[in-house]
Amino acid sequence: MSKQSQWIVGINAVSAAVEHDADNVREILLEAGGKNPRITEIEGNARRVGIEVRRVAQQALDGVAGGLRHQGAVARYAAAKTWDEHELEGLIEAAAGKALVLVLDGVQDPHNLGACLRSAAAAGVTAVVIPKDKAVQVNATVRKTSAGAADSIPVIRATNLARCLRDLQQLGVWIYGLAGDAEASLYKLDLKGNVALVLGGEADGLRRLTREHCDQLVKIPMPGEFESLNVSVATGVALFEAVRQRQA
Repeated sequence: MSKQSQWIVGINAVSAAVEHDADNVREILLEAGGKNPRITEIEGNARRVGIEVRRVAQQALDGVAGGLRHQGAVARYAAAKTWDEHELEGLIEAAAGKALVLVLDGVQDPHNLGACLRSAAAAGVTAVVIPKDKAVQVNATVRKTSAGAADSIPVIRATNLARCLRDLQQLGVWIYGLAGDAEASLYKLDLKGNVALVLGGEADGLRRLTREHCDQLVKIPMPGEFESLNVSVATGVALFEAVRQRQA
């Protein structure tokens, strides 16, 4: 295995890799004797596109998965599919005035990033933007948690997040940052046009420069005892408020 290779684990993640990024899948290992029909489906789909498939013992899969629940399926990537931030313009234009972009400013936990990507895919986002530095990247744990979403939506790694936000504004995207100390409510916004929703990391929320490059800071009203939500939960709430408005 080359240094650039990585293993993705779990039925949903492996199936999505075969469907959306087959060129980067070098081999698939499936549990010998497994009778799960989805395992059989993965094997058939992989063989049809020329991916090598091997049936191996469960112990071999356990070793490759590194403690993650593999469900009898793992795949080796030669390289993960990546999107360049310069591709944002084409994605925004293709959305024809209804772009929905999720920007995550410094999420550290791979489980949180995976859950955010899963919500983003379910909400039909145009793209997800994450920083190249000081944030978790799309790895095996993220792919597993995202249930395949990491391979089905554009995840763009931005070298300079503040500059990326400026570029989005120049493309006609309105930038809303979520912050607990904001005065305006998320539910009072018009989220039907070109919109980017920006959420901060687990510990400190939005960084100063990120806040300064938002057009407006808003909050999710919380009448209960707690003052904040987990970033993946907040992401789901914010994205599906946009979905609700767009379907109304």
